[in-house]
Amino acid sequence: MPDLLQTPTLPTATDVDAAASLLGPVIAPTPLQRAHRLSALTGLDVWLKREDLTPVRSYKARGAYTVLAGLSEEQRARGVTCASAGNHAQGVAFACARAGVHATIFLPRTTPRQKRDRVAALGGEQVEVVIAGEAYDDAAVAAADFAAASGATVIPAFDHPGIIAGQGTVVAEVLAQAGELGWQPDALVLPVGGAGLIAGSLTVLAERLPGVQVVAAEPSGATSLAAALEAGGPVELDHVDPFVDGAAVRRVGELTYAAVAAARDAVKLSTASVPEGLICVEMLDLYQVDGIIAEPAGALAATALRLPEVVDTLPAGGHVVVVVSGGNNDVSRYADIVERALVHEGLKHYFLVEFPQEPGALRRFLDEVLGPDDDITLFEYTKRNNRETGPALVGIEMQDPNDLGPLLERMASSRLRVEKVAPDSPLFGFVS
Repeated sequence: MPDLLQTPTLPTATDVDAAASLLGPVIAPTPLQRAHRLSALTGLDVWLKREDLTPVRSYKARGAYTVLAGLSEEQRARGVTCASAGNHAQGVAFACARAGVHATIFLPRTTPRQKRDRVAALGGEQVEVVIAGEAYDDAAVAAADFAAASGATVIPAFDHPGIIAGQGTVVAEVLAQAGELGWQPDALVLPVGGAGLIAGSLTVLAERLPGVQVVAAEPSGATSLAAALEAGGPVELDHVDPFVDGAAVRRVGELTYAAVAAARDAVKLSTASVPEGLICVEMLDLYQVDGIIAEPAGALAATALRLPEVVDTLPAGGHVVVVVSGGNNDVSRYADIVERALVHEGLKHYFLVEFPQEPGALRRFLDEVLGPDDDITLFEYTKRNNRETGPALVGIEMQDPNDLGPLLERMASSRLRVEKVAPDSPLFGFVS
């Protein structure tokens, strides 16, 4: 295999094959499973590529191990470093533990504790974890500074030919597995953060399945690939929503973008902006219906199939492969996930209500304003003796989103002063 660590050139499908040979003894092929729920929902023949079932519960170990295998003895002795929102760090830790190479890994503070603990467990004595900055980009700066001072080799999260080649083995496996089942994909839906996975995937597809449709799914709060494709090169987003932590990247890589740009004419590439709230809805369905624990980035591609503008572009009844890219979800996040899902579906709303400070005011609200199937999930009231009214923050959960209109009408006809808290309000972020 070419020394991809030293040669900053675009990898080829042959490099992906070489990476697959390296990975064979370490990471078994992940299953390709039919998604009955998504197939019924969309009218497509949907299959899930279960990268959440790798030893590190994401595809990131593929690229990390591929790069580590290309290190010289001198580089191995100096150790390696990386920055990650969690999954790449686990991949590096996994690889280093098996190769006996020391790693200093920088994680942003937004990395869920479950991922921090997994990094330490996978790496054992070979890994030191350092928390640095609020987002991935801050951790990347810290890792670069450490490498400059120590001589450690940086293992990038995505912008490296070895990473791209390693991640490309995901789709190489898909083509082989689908072939064994007697079909080939008509379309693939891939999650995008820094674009390492889609860069490697397109490298393979452009040569071995040209003309196939590819949907690049990005969280709405971090559409860095769409911005790069529009601008003709990587650009930095002004703001990134960190909720989909595994894909919350402010700027795609130079090399990953170049690989995407080089292959995009050979395939039918489109991007999809996927709302974070809808990702939460899909995460809950994956868990409750399919029995799959997916992190937000892991559910990203599957969620794209809930968007009519995506499904309408796919061939009716066609074979569609969706990559479930990661299953490292902290159980403590599920309360927030349920909340975001309810808000997205229009089933949860917050209001500021001015109650008259008189007996029976709350009872009248319950009897005359609240609907029969509405439930108060939050009630924060401040009594002020020197005023005729007192403010309350009220959270209401509904059984049907269509109940909101009648509720607002009843509020308007009451003698209460009511203000709906908008989902983009800072106050909404506080209460939810």
